[in-house]
Amino acid sequence: MRYREMANSPPLLGGSSLLSLSLAAVLLAVLGVRIASAAGGEQPLAKIAIHDAVFALHENASVRAHPLVLGLEGEDTEWVVVDFESPAPAEDDWVAVFSPANFNSSTCPPIDPRQHAPFICSAPIKYKFANESSSDYTKTGNASLEFQLINQRADFSFALFSGGLSNPKLVAVSNIINFANPKAPLYPRLSQGKSWDEMTVTWTSGYNIDEVTPFVEWGVKGETQTRSPAGTLTFQQNSMCGPPARTVGWRDPGFIHTSFLKDLWPNAEYTYRLGQRLANNSYVWSKAYSFKSSPYPGQDSLQRVVIFGDMGKAERDGSNEYNNYQPGSLNTTDQLIKDLDNVDIVFHIGDITYANGYISQWDQFTSMIEPIASTVPYMIASGNHERDAPGTGSFYDTNDSGGECGVLAETMFYVPAENRAKFWYSTDYGMFRFCIANSEHDWREGSEQYKFIENCFATVDRQKQPWLIFAVHRVLGYSSLDYYYSLMGSFEEPMGRDSLQKLWQKYKVDMAFYGHVHNYERTCPIYQNQCVNLERSHYSGTVNGTIHVVVGGGGSQLSYFSDLQPIWSLYRDFDFGFVKLTAFNRSSLLFEYKKSRDGKVYDSFTISREYRDVLACVHDGCEPTTLAS
Repeated sequence: MRYREMANSPPLLGGSSLLSLSLAAVLLAVLGVRIASAAGGEQPLAKIAIHDAVFALHENASVRAHPLVLGLEGEDTEWVVVDFESPAPAEDDWVAVFSPANFNSSTCPPIDPRQHAPFICSAPIKYKFANESSSDYTKTGNASLEFQLINQRADFSFALFSGGLSNPKLVAVSNIINFANPKAPLYPRLSQGKSWDEMTVTWTSGYNIDEVTPFVEWGVKGETQTRSPAGTLTFQQNSMCGPPARTVGWRDPGFIHTSFLKDLWPNAEYTYRLGQRLANNSYVWSKAYSFKSSPYPGQDSLQRVVIFGDMGKAERDGSNEYNNYQPGSLNTTDQLIKDLDNVDIVFHIGDITYANGYISQWDQFTSMIEPIASTVPYMIASGNHERDAPGTGSFYDTNDSGGECGVLAETMFYVPAENRAKFWYSTDYGMFRFCIANSEHDWREGSEQYKFIENCFATVDRQKQPWLIFAVHRVLGYSSLDYYYSLMGSFEEPMGRDSLQKLWQKYKVDMAFYGHVHNYERTCPIYQNQCVNLERSHYSGTVNGTIHVVVGGGGSQLSYFSDLQPIWSLYRDFDFGFVKLTAFNRSSLLFEYKKSRDGKVYDSFTISREYRDVLACVHDGCEPTTLAS
């Protein structure tokens, strides 16, 4: 079917569809699986058949790790050298990092029905193949590897396995190493609070409230500092909804503390540090950090926003990356760090870590983004890899979260939602209003979330906050992803556009951003499949359509486009990147798409308009007239 014919045909799913909602649900689930297989590989730790591991300890095999104590000068990241030898070296030997260090059957009961004694309690937190650093390993049986470890509240050991990842046999275990202060407060994450003059600080430590009183010491730079208390959360293994999070992927998450810094002056530079007061009135401190507070809503000043989705994490020591799972995440992170002086707020719109039930990976992620998230608000949205688990009320009945069912995302990060389990919220930053939706819950007309979205659009004062942005993880608007077209015969998530496009048009939403599809694509200003403005690089005057942007190339494996490029698709890029919005004032905005590999701009446009252009009537964008008018 030609695109122009398809664009004018009845929607495949919707209020007048001939398909039943049950069939729609099946299609949604199938589509989710197809996209996942096309756009992302298997979680590296999931490739290890740890439930089949057997003990094959050999008296002539050994593993030695050094240094024995890490972080003696307060570091939270250290390099470790692991020397090992095997009497029967093979190409598929591998070395795993375990934390806690003691992972044998004396410390835990079997938690997977497939396991048999002697069993290993949990998956490692990372691994490397033994021959990575020495091509002679299979001849000599001796080699060394370097691992970069972060402070994760527990000790570490290293294990040499033979048999590859699919048939692991434990050959030797190392000595134990530890951080000097494994419980230290670490990895702060800033977020906008529920009001413009509030900043929240969330961090992780090994201290429960019966051991310490957590707080943040903060204040305007160079002035008297004050202290604000923090609340503490954690969760247990039985909070997970399925494997592997509930089985071999489980790892104690520590304690998550959040403090609310209130009554901030606009545009002021603040310093802060994380504190824990022990029972003996001594203190444990983090290093010092700083942030700039938000502008007053509507303030006319330079404001810079970064948006991307689907970044995930990668290891700087090269571990875990043998299936090229998240190859672009470090480049994206490093580009943002490099340009951080020119960034005011970040939105990561779903598929945060791709931990997929391997809980240790959340610490790895928060460590990776610490230079960013400790300095500017790091706002997240919920994606399928955070929320979806069968039988838990998610809109898509898959196990993309690996049994996490939203618990990790809701606890590890703060968002200014009325109910963090639902994960939709609005937030204001100067001249911007952001309406962040949750594609893993029902968004259709009549739903609770639909009412939230309309209220978020309807309550913004466009004279003061002219730039209205919608963001959600899945593509509820437009994408020429190959699987959308080949499977569904359309260019969207089923039922998405049908439900929401009248709201985008009525409230003159400037831009809608999506992740989930791992590439970059920008549309023309569009309504009902039709471009309403034929310009490509500059838009001015009346807001008569919404620009839709897929920005899911944050780091995870890339998604292929369809061979057909629709007329509304102005720019497509099969690469990793992110979007930066720069509002110069209420009348002028710059949009830039940058590649993660070099930080250069590859697509851009500008918007120039006045308040009356937002007020102007457009098709389906004005209140109906009455006799009174």
